[in-house]
Amino acid sequence: MQMTIDEVTDFLDETAEQFPPALFDELNGGINLLEDTVPDPAFPEGEMFILGEYCNDMMGRYINLYYGSFAALAEQENWDRATWEAELRTTLSHELTHHMEQRSGLHALDDRDAEELAQWREEFGL
Repeated sequence: MQMTIDEVTDFLDETAEQFPPALFDELNGGINLLEDTVPDPAFPEGEMFILGEYCNDMMGRYINLYYGSFAALAEQENWDRATWEAELRTTLSHELTHHMEQRSGLHALDDRDAEELAQWREEFGL
């Protein structure tokens, strides 16, 4: 089942409102849902997708979520609506955690992400 980009936008808006406002402090670029499908270049084509990114650059601090990446995974794994919503909520929470850690000078989630990627690369023989 595919959620439309409009359904995902509505769901993310509702979900973001459930988080404490303090999590959004200094997130001056907000949360952006982009249509892009972003394959991870470190993996074989179609095997790994980037669902979201926390960005802190000259444009400010913001989160990009990639609708096309979610849609590609949903198609591959035959997601139902509950799975879509769980993955969106988890990814938004993950990226907000990056935001909070970076503001605090921490990097535990970055370290965990690096470990998981290393494990996946090993599984793919990369």
